[in-house]
Amino acid sequence: MIDFSYTENQLMVRDMAREVATRVIVPTISEFDRAQKMNPDLLPAMRKANLLGFCIPEAYGGLGMDYISLGLASEELEYGDTAARVILSVHIGLYSLPLLTWGNEEQKQKYLVPAAKGEKLGTFGLTEPAAGSDVVGLQTTAVRDGDHYILNGEKMWISLADVADYFLIFAWTDLEKKKNRDHTGISAFLVEREMAGVSTASIHGKLGVRAGNTGSISMMDVKVPKENLVYKEGYGFKIAMFCLDQGRYTVAAGSCGLIKACRDACTKYMFERQTFGTKIANYQLVKQMLANMEAGYESSTLLWLKAGWKKNRGERNTRETSMAKWVACREAEAAAANAVQVFGAYGFSDEYPVERFYRNAKGASIYEGTREVHTLMQADYVLGLREDKELERDLPVVEG
Repeated sequence: MIDFSYTENQLMVRDMAREVATRVIVPTISEFDRAQKMNPDLLPAMRKANLLGFCIPEAYGGLGMDYISLGLASEELEYGDTAARVILSVHIGLYSLPLLTWGNEEQKQKYLVPAAKGEKLGTFGLTEPAAGSDVVGLQTTAVRDGDHYILNGEKMWISLADVADYFLIFAWTDLEKKKNRDHTGISAFLVEREMAGVSTASIHGKLGVRAGNTGSISMMDVKVPKENLVYKEGYGFKIAMFCLDQGRYTVAAGSCGLIKACRDACTKYMFERQTFGTKIANYQLVKQMLANMEAGYESSTLLWLKAGWKKNRGERNTRETSMAKWVACREAEAAAANAVQVFGAYGFSDEYPVERFYRNAKGASIYEGTREVHTLMQADYVLGLREDKELERDLPVVEG
């Protein structure tokens, strides 16, 4: 049976995220976007609203909410600005949920509980200056030395790099397999900002998501206790792919928030702006652009809901999540382009928010798997050239 109604808990999370977006993000976003700085009030507001760990089980400091709740919160935060949704994507999708699934009990108590409570912030370190979609192209190494691993390398385009406390870092532990580009030589580690040899730097001059922190992580002879190895040596690639399933899901849902923001801004403006003696809401081609936004929003929402439904049941969802991310990001980019067109010359100015929507939308077609990667994935599924096997770790099953 298909039921499109939301539970009280899901609506509660949606409303918490909406309140933060309305009160904290929207009134100040133009200022911080222009300044290319993160709003210092945003993280405390998200922490106070329990948004930094709401879909982590109560036993580990969260509220025990489900994946549909995560999608709804992502949509509401991105309606305010993409930078706010990115915090959920990274801290929950790429750090906390993978640690919940792949971490041992000691790691969960030390590194997940503080994150779920909002006391510490986590992020994800996979991308490097010369390794993005080509994951096995990464150069970071982790060499075993007694009770420690010695990490050396640099990560690039890392969201929250300068504000996170914990980093989930991926590195080669088998250098022979590195030579052969065998991904079973990659492992995952929990690294703390305070460890000697760790340094970060911010990246400025980005096209979009300017109100969010993006940067690099450098590691020079960083001694990481062997207890910080996540799961087992050689499982880094599988863990990274699991992480991306969670992150892509939040990007898909968040893109629906951006589409909705475009739609709402255009709806208001279409009744305000007059040309040739009539409101532009009366022009058929302008209506067509608005209708396309609505169609993109509804279709993309159904796709992320399907992926979330599978996640709630603990089922493998790589195919569904990829489709949701691919389509939603495509529709968000189209909606933002149309929004600028509706506003005309004013859409080319930061006097109105649609130019920011346009800049932000572009990033989502690149991060968490480029649109080209997802295009090929979906074609390979149809052709029977790709098949998802069950993971060796059970996905958490949640009730909602």
